[in-house]
Amino acid sequence: MTRKKSAKTLSDPTPAAPDAFAASAAAYDEASGSMFQILAPDGTLTRPDLLPPADVQLRLYREMRRARHFDERGWVLYRQGRLGVFPPFGGMEASQCGTAAALTGDDWLFPTYRDTGAALTLGLPIARTLAYWRTSPHGWAMPENLKVLPFYIPIATQYPQAVGAALAEKRQGTRNVAMAFIGDGGSSEGDFHEALNFAGALNAPCVFILQNNGWAISVPTRSQTKATNLSKRADGYGIPGVRVDGNDVLATWHVTNEAVQRARNGEGPTLIETVTYRIKPHTVADDPSRYRTEEDNAGWAEKDPVERMRRHLLTSGLLTEEGEGQLLAEVAAEFEAALKEADGYPDPTPAEILDHVFAEPTPQLVKQRAELLAEVDA
Repeated sequence: MTRKKSAKTLSDPTPAAPDAFAASAAAYDEASGSMFQILAPDGTLTRPDLLPPADVQLRLYREMRRARHFDERGWVLYRQGRLGVFPPFGGMEASQCGTAAALTGDDWLFPTYRDTGAALTLGLPIARTLAYWRTSPHGWAMPENLKVLPFYIPIATQYPQAVGAALAEKRQGTRNVAMAFIGDGGSSEGDFHEALNFAGALNAPCVFILQNNGWAISVPTRSQTKATNLSKRADGYGIPGVRVDGNDVLATWHVTNEAVQRARNGEGPTLIETVTYRIKPHTVADDPSRYRTEEDNAGWAEKDPVERMRRHLLTSGLLTEEGEGQLLAEVAAEFEAALKEADGYPDPTPAEILDHVFAEPTPQLVKQRAELLAEVDA
């Protein structure tokens, strides 16, 4: 499918008005191009015709609330010495939850270290996620019924691997897809470009999520590339590229759902750039005031994805203040139960560092494990 430069979505057969993205462009003051948007920052609808069913809207809001609660509690646990160095993602919930919500449990998810919200949305248990960020082996192995890879720390290596998983599903004759995340900085890595070319040439059922959150650690996007619309990088590989308001969960879900359906139908990969902002530090140990100014941050608090969706749901009558209070109580109770479970995990043994590396241990690993156990026994 040839990438269109109009505002229409991937499956919309009718041309969109030239100013369909005007509200989004004005809201973000982006001179570089338009972004697909359904919900404006003030909670009003720019494309009411594209509203998903009520149950989908409520699920998306619940997932964002779960993700935000994890992010906020993660900060507290870190300061208490009960969680390791953790990359916060507050403010990026729509970018992560809206995209991952388009998948099913049969699909693959390849998250970066900042995509805890996406993994939780697909079904990764909170207790196991806490164990992972505690560097505990109890969090290293993903559930057998969930195709989520451990959070990737190396930059961009997950992209070619996601293509491999997608091609494996294709050869097996399934309709399952693979979704991989990357940041704006990672899109300058060689693996990113190799993966897009690989997926395009072999028509892999893969959905690439490029979260443009403005920063690659301390380097702003404007410094690491002259490109101002990263979704256009898809053009060089003959695949569709879409630029979406990454703080609009309805828009991210809509665009991603269409891309997932394209992949399932054998129409190949899609690159989706979600334009958002890393409001929080790079990690809980980072001090962004050393490289980021108040001018850089200006206006982004008003674009908060959770508050935006909350306003819409309250205005539309799908949510009440009482209902939201109940939702927040349920989310908090779920987290505390998971925290109690994680606190109850037994202390790991030294040899567990060698587990969950290969499905079948190599002779070298078997030897190393035996040597380590002998040293511990001594």
